Amino acid sequence: MKTPTGQGSGPTFAAESRAGSHRPDVVISRQHFDAVLFDLDGVLTSTAEIHASAWKRMFDDYLQARAEQEGEQFRPFDVATDYKLYVDGRPRYEGVQTFLESRGIKLPRGTSAAPAGEETVCGLGNRKDQMVQAAIDAGRVQSFPGSIEFARKILARGIKTAVVTSSRNCDAVLRAAGIDDLFEVRVDGRTIEDEGLRGKPAPDSFLKAAERLAVEPARAVVVEDAIAGVQSGRAGGFGLVIGIDRHGDGDVLRRNGSDVVVNDLAELLPNVRE
Repeated sequence: MKTPTGQGSGPTFAAESRAGSHRPDVVISRQHFDAVLFDLDGVLTSTAEIHASAWKRMFDDYLQARAEQEGEQFRPFDVATDYKLYVDGRPRYEGVQTFLESRGIKLPRGTSAAPAGEETVCGLGNRKDQMVQAAIDAGRVQSFPGSIEFARKILARGIKTAVVTSSRNCDAVLRAAGIDDLFEVRVDGRTIEDEGLRGKPAPDSFLKAAERLAVEPARAVVVEDAIAGVQSGRAGGFGLVIGIDRHGDGDVLRRNGSDVVVNDLAELLPNVRE
């Protein structure tokens, strides 16, 4: 059993999930925590699927054209491995560069104003963002009811909330999902770029959200579904790191920093106390 750091004795908890496991034994209350910091894609909204699909389409288009040009065998982008290891949770351009480096491909960075599809890190990233924007405009964003009920219950207990995401589309996604009124602070991809923060798995974005909420990391909860995200929460010394396992990745999330892993935040609604 582990006890989060901070003043006084914190709650003990066990980390279990998937069918047949017991409900995590953790108390989330004002006695123990002052804030909950939520990732966006895959935690609050369904946009993780949108991002994964856009990454695959963009990278496959580029890799296939490159293979034809170089006379090499085309090896497609794999959502089950490449997405989770190299791009999920990271700022967009960093995700492009990290994945390309895994394939031994080096491209010039370019600029944020690069045309979508230009053969630069930023150009490829902008092409991916173009696809995501189209999906948002098409009304494909949905929220997870359990997460929204959890956020509302947290607020009702006097605990602060924030969204921490590498996405530059945070405001548009929250509006599309109809939940832009639930979060006092937003730290997103634009904040990361404007303030020169390191992206996840570095803890900078979560620490910035805690700073803006005027809470100590040890008195804050991080909720993430990405490997880089739970690594970020652990690196920042946060009092509790909750992993959301929607695709059978619970063991990986635990190994990388999650204290508690659940399939949906609805499982933790009874754990939110006065």
